[in-house]
Amino acid sequence: MNPKIINLPKILDKRGNLSFFEHSNQLPFAIARTYWIYDVPGGEIRGGHAFKEQQEFIIALSGSFDVILNNGKKDELFSLNRSYKGLYVPKMYWRSLENFSTNSLALIVSDKLYDATDYIRDFEQFKFLKN
Repeated sequence: MNPKIINLPKILDKRGNLSFFEHSNQLPFAIARTYWIYDVPGGEIRGGHAFKEQQEFIIALSGSFDVILNNGKKDELFSLNRSYKGLYVPKMYWRSLENFSTNSLALIVSDKLYDATDYIRDFEQFKFLKN
């Protein structure tokens, strides 16, 4: 699979809107882990790695940020700024999260538990493995 924006259900209500995601209606994987990134100082970059096996789904629950994905040959930028749109990130894509707005909140769900051996933290090694 390729990275893609997934539009989530949006239930409109005058009392406040509601969105959700479920496996397998919206997500192409079962969720094993959930984490979030917040209070990112201006100009900081998060990520800067790839996963050998892990897949992720990233949502901007609040604020906005950019996700830059690299497939080993080129970058692709995804701007996340709506809580009813998320980005599916397959395994073996280098990812960086940048340009966080004030008070932004990134929610990430993945199909694997944390495993340090699944990370590729060197970009040249990633390109070698990818190609």
